[in-house]
Amino acid sequence: MRKTTLAVMTFVTLILLPRVVPAFKNYVSLDPRDIPLVWDLPVPKPKEIETEQIRAQRLQVRAPQNLLDPHQTLDHFYQALLQGGPVRVLHYGDSPTTGDLITSDARALFQKQFGDGGAGFVLIAKPWAWYYHRGVDIDSSKWTIDVAGDTQIKDGLHGLGGASFQGVNGAVANFIVKDGQRTAEVAYLEQPEGGVFTFEADGTELGKVDTAAETSGEERHPAWKSFELPEGSRKFTIRVESGRVRLYGVEFNKRRPGVLYSSLGVNGANITLLSRAFNGAHWTTQLHHYKPDLVVLAYGTNESGFPKFVDSTWGAEMKSAVKRLQAALPDASILLMSPMDRGERDERGEIETIATMPRLVKIEAKVAEDTGVAFFNTFQAMGGDGTMARWYAAEPRLVGSDYIHPMPAGAKIVGELLYGALRDGYNEYKLRQLRSRETQVSKGPESQEGRTAK
Repeated sequence: MRKTTLAVMTFVTLILLPRVVPAFKNYVSLDPRDIPLVWDLPVPKPKEIETEQIRAQRLQVRAPQNLLDPHQTLDHFYQALLQGGPVRVLHYGDSPTTGDLITSDARALFQKQFGDGGAGFVLIAKPWAWYYHRGVDIDSSKWTIDVAGDTQIKDGLHGLGGASFQGVNGAVANFIVKDGQRTAEVAYLEQPEGGVFTFEADGTELGKVDTAAETSGEERHPAWKSFELPEGSRKFTIRVESGRVRLYGVEFNKRRPGVLYSSLGVNGANITLLSRAFNGAHWTTQLHHYKPDLVVLAYGTNESGFPKFVDSTWGAEMKSAVKRLQAALPDASILLMSPMDRGERDERGEIETIATMPRLVKIEAKVAEDTGVAFFNTFQAMGGDGTMARWYAAEPRLVGSDYIHPMPAGAKIVGELLYGALRDGYNEYKLRQLRSRETQVSKGPESQEGRTAK
């Protein structure tokens, strides 16, 4: 014990000597504040007080470089998350969205933090072999499929997801979904001489739906039928029993607080899908029915291959699509999500960013500013110019050999970036709400005195 005491005293003396004896002022020792780092002594650290202003600045550093929302138009979405939901997100996009890439990772993160509201909206059948929705297996047959922008039916009645499915007796759609779903709502078109379909859960018929319009003439309009699902049921089947039906999709809902994040991708799509191909009144009815709290538009990759279109038309078409959404959903939050980087080989064989991409992203940011909606700069968030070259050389590889489509690991990065920016925006929103309440409380007595004096 005596030796230990002497050792401690000697150690402390060597540390303090330069501060007591001037002759040793240049002697380099250990700062007393660093003693706890080398000696396990119970020296308390100075308490760091993070003020409200510091917290706000810290949040501002993390999110706004990539997520721009100067008009705070995402507040509706944030408020819905704060209240618990159900919160609906509709994420429109092109081929990555078609395969539920990026969206599935964002969905998983939102549902982990804010609750799982259900699987969301899925199409009746697979318009493309790679159509996918994580958590829902689809096996369908004998449907005639029409996709917006590439369809024999030129009426623009494409439902919520941009595709419709016509079937006669023998057409079947099977869905295997994780248990816990409480309702399944089938979207279809009521039309003259419409046929009949049935809905089953684990082989038991839950009901029949006659899609014939009640009114005479050529009137056609969207309709929905919801089914209560038996507890524990997992396999659900739609069968056409008679006539011809035209269906759109099914929304699976757990009927509890949480997030329903629907991936609405159309392969090869560009923004004109929403600005022109969708019938305005029909799409508005769809949007009114689903009541999304947030609509994400993720286009631009396909357009970036056409420089003249980008420089002359892209901005106007994007603005038109946004205006359509704002007219249909004046209270919903809208987020423009820029495309990822897109690479191509130059004359030396090196992978470089396609020349139009930075211009396209800049135009999209300007559209967001002009229309008063939010903007997420995916291109910048993932690394900016040259990202696809780095991603292609990465182990594991993060992008395919076309330098466009992300591999699952790359898609996960983008999904996490999107979620992270929105999560930080949500935290900043809560901070603003707290400041507002504190201000109201602090001004309460003064305001009361002012009202009494008057």
